[in-house]
Amino acid sequence: MTLQDLLAFAERHLYLSLALAGLTVALVYTEIARLFRGYKALRPAELTGLINRDNALVVDLSASGDFEKGHIAGSKSVQPSQFDPENKLLASAKSLPVVVVCRNGQASGDAAKRLKKAGFEKVYWLEGGVQAWQQADLPLVKGRA
Repeated sequence: MTLQDLLAFAERHLYLSLALAGLTVALVYTEIARLFRGYKALRPAELTGLINRDNALVVDLSASGDFEKGHIAGSKSVQPSQFDPENKLLASAKSLPVVVVCRNGQASGDAAKRLKKAGFEKVYWLEGGVQAWQQADLPLVKGRA
């Protein structure tokens, strides 16, 4: 396929060409934003390594009932409405790795951003949340922490 063929296709299929250009720009923007957000996404296997190797603090933003049904061993329950980077539990861990988790990975991303803005050095979030942890066949603990 030559450049002339591509240009001819683009002229014949203007909407498809514009959609491709728009999707490409969106993907590039998303990847660049990910590089500069200041916190890192972890997969479940990476989180187990961080907990075992670096004694990471895992903060679970799940609702109380969901937390009691199953949470990552050693994680601390913090209600999203009570989440504050200056909380005594969190403030003492500014230099430790802090991993924020929730049920599906949505709320924890915003919390990780707040921690980074508050001066926490090593901030992570569990991509896919506790659901991803379960899908990786990793154990959950029931009850209160």
